[in-house]
Amino acid sequence: MAKITIEVPDELSSQLAQVGDRLPELLALSLQQPAIPAQIYRYILDFLASEPTKEEILAFRPTPEMIERLKILIARSKAGDLTPSEQRELDEYERIEHLMILLKAGSLPHLTSAS
Repeated sequence: MAKITIEVPDELSSQLAQVGDRLPELLALSLQQPAIPAQIYRYILDFLASEPTKEEILAFRPTPEMIERLKILIARSKAGDLTPSEQRELDEYERIEHLMILLKAGSLPHLTSAS
């Protein structure tokens, strides 16, 4: 294991001392970014929480920002230039798309039966 020496403010130093042996784990967790930004999940969850009708479900579309990001990721994927984090992001978008297709097809009855 590598040993790293850094200078931190006194207040942070006391907080780090309280963490003790868990510091490597906490540092690793803090560096892990979600596959896609939280606002994407919020957009979808807010839509589902609004108890949309079947018509609204069928009309549901990604935001223009999501579409633009997907275009970039797909182009980079085709060019073979995706970073590992971009690949995870693209994979997550594909999972979300699959769930939305199932929802639109009525294959998730617990979400579509009340509409």
